[in-house]
This record gives sequence, C-alpha cells and structure tokens, in this order.
Amino acid sequence: MPAVGPVVCVGETMVALAPAPAESLEMAEGLRLSVAGAESNVAMYLADLGVPVSWQSAVGDDALGRRVIAAVGAAGVDVSGVRRDPDRPTGLMVKEPAGAGTRVHYYRGGSAASAMGPEVLADAAVRSAALVHLSGVTAALSPSCRNLVTRALTPPPGERRQSVSFDVNHRAALWQPGTAADVLRDLADRADITFVGLDEAQDLWGADLTTDDVRKLLPHPPLLVVKDGGRGATAFAEDGTWTVPAPRTEVVEPVGAGDAFAAGFLAGLLRDGDIPRALRLGHITAGSALKVTADRGPLPDDSTIRRLLAMTPGEWEILAADGPPPSGAAEDGTA
Repeated sequence: MPAVGPVVCVGETMVALAPAPAESLEMAEGLRLSVAGAESNVAMYLADLGVPVSWQSAVGDDALGRRVIAAVGAAGVDVSGVRRDPDRPTGLMVKEPAGAGTRVHYYRGGSAASAMGPEVLADAAVRSAALVHLSGVTAALSPSCRNLVTRALTPPPGERRQSVSFDVNHRAALWQPGTAADVLRDLADRADITFVGLDEAQDLWGADLTTDDVRKLLPHPPLLVVKDGGRGATAFAEDGTWTVPAPRTEVVEPVGAGDAFAAGFLAGLLRDGDIPRALRLGHITAGSALKVTADRGPLPDDSTIRRLLAMTPGEWEILAADGPPPSGAAEDGTA
C-alpha cells in the first residue's frame, strides 16, 4: 500500500481539437479546443477527490502550452514543476467522430514532452511524493521518455522512496508495429500498482486471455487491477482477490474513463486502504467521464459518494444490475 501523502503524475498533455459529436471532421465549421492527457486526467480527478497532487511535464513556450498549464492548474493540480520548452512545441491531437467510437490523430512528434527523460525524477516534488503515477503512453513517446518510465520503475537498490503506479494505456498509433507487447508487459510487471484493461491485454498478449490469465502474465505487482469494460474490475493483491461490478450507465463517450477509474481507485486506496471500496470509487469516478464528451466530467457530490461507498455488497450488486447507475468503467480511447 502506498504511504499517505502527495501524488505526482508524470506525462504529456496536449491541446485537443474536436468537432461537435454529430459533425464530421471534414464538414465541421468549427472545432472545440480542450486539453487531453492520460496522466493529467488522473491528476485532475485526484484533485477533485481531495488528494494533494502535482503534474510533471513539459510544454512548448507558446500559447497552447500556456493554455494546457492553465487548464490543469485550474483543476487544483500543482503545475509549478511543468517546464516550458522554448525550442519544441506543445503536442496536438485531433478527435474525429467515427461511428460508435472516436478516431484520434496525433501531432506530437518532436513535442516538448517527448524530450523528457530521467532527470524529471530528480525534481523535489517527485522525490518527496508518496506515489508516482505513470503510463505506457509516456513510454511510447521517445527513447528518453521510455528511459524515464523504466528508471522510475527500476530505481537503483536502496533509492525507492515512493510507490509507483503504472497504467498500461496501450495506444497502438504511438508504437512501431510489433514493439508494444513486450515493452509494456515488462514495464507493467515492475510497478507496485498496475492497471490494465482486459481488452487491451487481449490485444497485446492474446485474444483468449481471461482476467486470471492476466495475473499469470503479470505476477509481480503487489496490486494488479484488471478492468473489464463496463462489467467490472478485479484487484489482485498479495492477500486476496476482489471483483466489484460496475454500475450501468449511459455512455456518451468513453474517452477518459480509464484515467478516471485509476484516479478513483488510487484516491480510495490512499484514503483508507480498503481495496473493494477503492474499486467502487474507481467506478464512480469513471462514470463522470463516461457521461460527457470531454475527458473529465463532474463528480457526484460528497454525500452521494459517501452513500455509495457505504452500501453493503448486496446493495451494490443490485445497483450494478438494475440502476439507476451512477457510473461505469469503460476504457478510454485516447491518450
């Protein structure tokens, strides 16, 4: 279990452009501008849940970079450690509505964040954190970013100062063909807390994998959370296994729900260490992302969250089966 204390999330956040959900990218007259990044999504939800959190990254010394920093900071996240790069731009992504999903186009090659390396880990906020959160997105950005993730997960003997959580967050568009599976499995197996979706595990490591098979593939994390879309999530720990179903919800867009789930679970774990309640809080938080087109939506009020967390297992099962649902836990489709 991570110690109680501040969390640091490390990774790239981009400016995202998207037409209205019902419009095609080809025909749209205007595009909505927002910010999008797996690790900053986690950071903002952690701040919403009352966890002291900072975000470490790099952006261009440009208007888009200032927009990113302002947006993440406005959510209550400490952004004082974000570096402004005078020579490299802020990353950009464009969302294209495509039938039942969203296609994503990245313009992040040579971005400021792609130049990050292990030196980020020397920052005072990182060294004093109780928990550092990373994802496979960062490992895909560049060799130096992969070194950053690898170093965080495999510090020299005696220098491990905090717990490290890692979300596999496989984004096929960021990887050269045939390279992601081995790298992500190795990194995921080194973390203290690992998150992976069953669907992405099947895409990476075998179409017939079950939740239990994923644990066999990743035996070393003291805490492994396997998310099975809107059906539920299972946590494997050294002293037991817990599965908590996801309350049903109408899905407006699944983008950002995986990050929201990770934030809710980590917040619950830091709150009292109770794994089933942490899984519930993950589902509740994911539901706020599922109900909006943006990566981040409003959480239920505190009294509603307390009531949901206090339910008996039987009451929660009824909620998951019949509704009215407060949330769901689908995977997100962007970075």
